[in-house]
Amino acid sequence: MAAGNENGTHENGNGNSHNGTAFEPEHHIRYVPLSYSSEDSDGSALRLVLAIRPDWDDATSKVEFVRFTDGITNTLLKAINKRPGLSRDEVDKEAILLRAYGNGTDLIIDRHRETQNHELLGKFGLAPELLARFENGMLYRFIRGSVTQPEDLRKPAIYKAVARRLAEWHARVPCIGGRTGHSRKSSKVDAFSVPAATLGDVEFQNAIDNVAPGKPPPNVWTVMQKWIFALPTETESQRARQEELQKELTRCVAELSQRPGLGQTALVFAHCDLLSGNVIVLPKNEGVSNGNGVKSTEESVDVTFIDYEYATPSPAAFDLANHFAEWGGFDCDYNTLPTRSQRREFIQDYIHSYFSLLPASKQPSKVDEAAEVERLFDEVDHFRGIPGFYWGIWALIQATISQIDFDYASYAETRLGEYYAWRAEISGEREKSGAETPLRERRWAQEE
Repeated sequence: MAAGNENGTHENGNGNSHNGTAFEPEHHIRYVPLSYSSEDSDGSALRLVLAIRPDWDDATSKVEFVRFTDGITNTLLKAINKRPGLSRDEVDKEAILLRAYGNGTDLIIDRHRETQNHELLGKFGLAPELLARFENGMLYRFIRGSVTQPEDLRKPAIYKAVARRLAEWHARVPCIGGRTGHSRKSSKVDAFSVPAATLGDVEFQNAIDNVAPGKPPPNVWTVMQKWIFALPTETESQRARQEELQKELTRCVAELSQRPGLGQTALVFAHCDLLSGNVIVLPKNEGVSNGNGVKSTEESVDVTFIDYEYATPSPAAFDLANHFAEWGGFDCDYNTLPTRSQRREFIQDYIHSYFSLLPASKQPSKVDEAAEVERLFDEVDHFRGIPGFYWGIWALIQATISQIDFDYASYAETRLGEYYAWRAEISGEREKSGAETPLRERRWAQEE
């Protein structure tokens, strides 16, 4: 997008970033050879917590678990110890988060990469301390603050704070090169069966990593290729759906992967899952109310992000478009998506922060912020249909593996419907057919 803002050189697979900062993961994260079981939730969770906090196993301890329900992939528990005499703030300062992975999600998520992401973000002060890994999850420090709801994302104070924090991720955090991690086998799905089963291991890896020529893996395109290969293909209809989505991915890559953008090779370190449950409003002086909702005084608000399992190099425009889609929540309420003026306001704060946060050695000699805002605004518009494609594929897989009570099959069709509606809009097919403009497209085009 912006000439002169490239961030150094990428060396694939050796731990170097493409914005010039080397990062070798430190393999010091403690491993606890235990697992979490939903059938013995408190018991298994307590054993895990005591493994890293044996001092909590005494007569003065009162360990409790608080379950968070905002996610639809993993189990998230907050472990607190209500020792006598401690205030609520003191209890929270010692709290530990336990995240247990959803059933079969190794098929979708590279867990080694997630750990690496967490460590990397921690080095930049953008993630809580990772305390330990266990057989099916991880333990890390609790971040005090308020989890946002979809309606909070629409408040100017909040979305400007999100814009600033996201710009910090994109400007400061390096993209780590390597292969796109995958699990070729699954106990629940005949994974990668068509057409990938005909490929040898090297050819299979290359088919994923090279889906977007010139883009160092892993990236959002290689992730989508991995997911398409992982779609169930047990029935003729499933095989037809996989073939259809493969054609659409090839089409998206051809149209969008080589577009100019921020970062070297037009990729930045992206969160790729900025739904409301992953945006935390930090306490005042970081600006949160006393539990009755988020304050909307712009000067007082600061946010941070959690859950890095989908973080991967991506076009900045995808990360922004994906976040904007989450204004509607899991219900996909298109009436609440950001209008043109809201998106522009968000992008203005993002661009100002992005260029102010680039390392001095990487700063372009001159930045026309107004021009950069318009370029990114246009790029986000180009990418507005891709989040529906991305999460639609994801949900088709989840429908076959997840044990969580959520209608993934319907969600998949809703999100893929967004993608196809976008296709019909930009191709002129919708107008030619005389069909009414879908609500999502009408809202996206709305100025105020």
